Amino acid sequence: MSDERPVVGVETVEAVVRKQLSAAFGGARGLVETAVPTLVFTIIWLSTRELQLGLVVSLGVAVVLLAARLVQRSTVQYCMNALFGIGIGWLFVHLSARSGGSVDDQALAYFLPGILYSAGYTVVVGLSCVVGWPMMGFLIGTVTGDVTAWHDDKQIVRLCTRLTWLLVLPGAIGVLLQGPVWLAGNSGALTASTAVAVLAALRLGLGWPLRIASFAGMIWLLSRDRTPVQGAPAAQPGADAPETA
Repeated sequence: MSDERPVVGVETVEAVVRKQLSAAFGGARGLVETAVPTLVFTIIWLSTRELQLGLVVSLGVAVVLLAARLVQRSTVQYCMNALFGIGIGWLFVHLSARSGGSVDDQALAYFLPGILYSAGYTVVVGLSCVVGWPMMGFLIGTVTGDVTAWHDDKQIVRLCTRLTWLLVLPGAIGVLLQGPVWLAGNSGALTASTAVAVLAALRLGLGWPLRIASFAGMIWLLSRDRTPVQGAPAAQPGADAPETA
C-alpha cells in the first residue's frame, strides 16, 4: 500500500483503533477516575504518614466519583476499577498488619498489588508482540467481525505491534524501577519508610509523565490514517470524512 492518505470515507485501521481505545480507557474522565484515588492515598501518606486516613479518603473519593456516574446513569466501569484496586491494596495492608508489620511495612504492602499487576500485564502483552499477535490487533477484530483476519495484513500487524509496545511501555518501566525498590524495602536493604517514599515519588513523578508520553506516541501513530480496513466501503462523492476520536 502507498503512503498516501486513503480516500475520504474509507475507514482506516487508525480510526478504528482510536475509537476502540477511547471506549477501552473511557477517555480523559475514565483515566482520572481510575488513577485519582491511588494518587490521593499517596499524597496523604506522604504528607501525614497516616495509613488508615489515606485509605479512607481514597475510598471516599472513589465512592464520590461512583455516585456521580450513577446520577448521570453512565458507565461505572472505571470507578469500579479504582474501588477494586483500593480493595486489593487494603487486603495486602491487612495481611501485613496481621503478620505484625509496622505501619511503614503496611504502607509498603499497599504498593505490591500494583507492581505485580503491572509485571503480569507487561509479560502477557509484551509476549503478544513477540509471537506476532499484538494485543491491539484484536481491537481491529472486534470491529471487522473476524477476530484474526487482521493478521493477514502485514501493515496492520506492524501498526498494532508498535501501538501495543507503546501501551505496555509505562508499566514495564514502572516495574523495572519500582520492583527493586519494593524488594529493597521488604528485605531491609532500605528502611520501609524510605522505600515507601521512593515508591510514592516514582508513582507520582514518573507514572503520569510516562503515560502521557505513551499516549502521545500512540496519538501520533494514529493521526496518519494510512492503513485502510480491508473490505471497508468506499465513500460516495460528497461523503463526510469519518469521525475521529
